[in-house]
Amino acid sequence: MRLSVAERREELLRAAIGQIEARGVAAVRIADVAAALGVSNALVLYHFSTKEKLVAAAFTYAAEDDLARLRRLLDRRTTALRRLRSAVRWYAPTGQAKGWRLWIEGWAVSLREPALRQVTRELDEQWKAAIAGVIAEGVAAGEFACADPAGTALRLTALLDGLAVQLTSYPGAVPRSRAQEWVDDALARELGLEREALTDRRR
Repeated sequence: MRLSVAERREELLRAAIGQIEARGVAAVRIADVAAALGVSNALVLYHFSTKEKLVAAAFTYAAEDDLARLRRLLDRRTTALRRLRSAVRWYAPTGQAKGWRLWIEGWAVSLREPALRQVTRELDEQWKAAIAGVIAEGVAAGEFACADPAGTALRLTALLDGLAVQLTSYPGAVPRSRAQEWVDDALARELGLEREALTDRRR
């Protein structure tokens, strides 16, 4: 079956993500992506004229998927605390979010690649804005107290990203259960709650 341009492009992006996760951004080649799909290098280059553009597009694709999942969690019809707790636990390196190795690769390469730096920056800004927004909703509803939702979102993100580096780069350095405790402690502290409130099904 002949793929449409959009379908072919998506197939190439998924293959690129797989190759980046397996080989790393620096080592991956156009030829690797082509070989993974059994297509020619020329076909890949027709859709993405350079490796740099392919990599930036692959990270954008992955970022959009992550943000869509985040929005689904935050748009649920429940309390702000439950939505926030679910989002943080999903995003945490101890949760169900995939691709931490991909993002660590992206952060490293973005130091030298402006196009990729823009992609990772936009994901980071949208993540923090979404978290700050649901925190503000919870404050307005009287569920918890937080004088600076944007600051809280930044601090939580910094903690989660740092733990992701530790757990992904140095397996076993931090027990996953301990990392989850630290995340829960930080979230409760930022919201002026006892940690037990994060597991209270009534909230």
